[in-house]
Amino acid sequence: MKTRKLSRKRRRATIVTAAAASVVAGAALLPNWSAGAAGVADDPAVDASTKATFQRLADAVFTDRTDALVDNGKSKQGTSKASRFSGDVRLSSTQSRDENSALSQLRGRKSRLASLGEKYSSADTSVSLDRTRVKGRHATVAVTETTTLTYKKVRGNEPKTTGFQAHHELTFKADHNGDWQLTNVRDTDDGVAVNQVASPQVAKPATAADDSPPEATRSAITLPAPAKAKKLTGTGYDYKAMAAYAAKYWNKYNSAYPDFNGHGAGGDCTNFVSQTLKAGGWKHVPGYTNDFHKWFGNADIQSDSFVGVNEFSWFALSSKRVTSLANVYQLDVGDVLQMDFNKDGEKDHSMIVTYRSPQGVPYVTYHSTNTYNRSVASIIASYPNAAYYAYRT
Repeated sequence: MKTRKLSRKRRRATIVTAAAASVVAGAALLPNWSAGAAGVADDPAVDASTKATFQRLADAVFTDRTDALVDNGKSKQGTSKASRFSGDVRLSSTQSRDENSALSQLRGRKSRLASLGEKYSSADTSVSLDRTRVKGRHATVAVTETTTLTYKKVRGNEPKTTGFQAHHELTFKADHNGDWQLTNVRDTDDGVAVNQVASPQVAKPATAADDSPPEATRSAITLPAPAKAKKLTGTGYDYKAMAAYAAKYWNKYNSAYPDFNGHGAGGDCTNFVSQTLKAGGWKHVPGYTNDFHKWFGNADIQSDSFVGVNEFSWFALSSKRVTSLANVYQLDVGDVLQMDFNKDGEKDHSMIVTYRSPQGVPYVTYHSTNTYNRSVASIIASYPNAAYYAYRT
């Protein structure tokens, strides 16, 4: 059926009438504090001063979290630093409850650590603002947290400190007065930080299209552990060089390799472990990138086994470069620890041991989140329900 044409004059009148109706209907649907309403602020501008306040609030949030892990003989359940913010930039009521819950979880973690003989005597946290994006009354703020925790000398032989860098995204929303409220905090790393309050969501890697890979043996996490002394010299590998490489590049990445943070599950953790092992004498096994029997990596190309958590395990076991350890507390310098957060059979995270105390506690260093000399006891206290896989190199 043909459409009947209206005259130009009649069409113009119809359009004007429809537009007017639309304006009236739209006005009825707008909240009473919308832009243009009497006594209500327009979309607020985010100037340098506001950005600085965003940064200070983020600093307070993460300082509260690390302070909750510190054992200094005083109660840490008083008023938090973040809750003292009010006015132009502050925590929303929902986020305030979330932070209180996070602090409660972390105090529980501190108790679990203490039962394992590990305590922190002090903490230093600083936050830098990396990027701010504003759209109307919403602001997304990317920050980098740098934290150092000082080990309390329970036995006198632990490293002095452990440290990490973590990346977060904070969401702010302006209320009808134009004041900003922090409404959400999201970790954007793939790894595990000591003050993280929830396990990261890790996607499963693709299934290998190769022949059946070897199965790793799960390691116990109990103490005491059976003796399993490691020979650190005369093996063909330089374990001191591994520890030195990890210490140098844990937070300043080696430009001779790509950075895989933000590129799928696992981030840069296994890439970093492979680099460290290579620095200590592991040799390339060239071939197809998707063949887990091969292992190689440089600035231009990397095998799946060089950068993938599960593929690394398959290569390391099938090549006999590693053997499985019965207990994680048997790990020594240059050994590798992997985790399966939800016990679904797919490993999620790789770390390398950079120190072992005389009391038999290994300390690991890793990327995603960038972390140096974190004790295995701390990892287990944070993730007691994960599956652990320890490898002797």
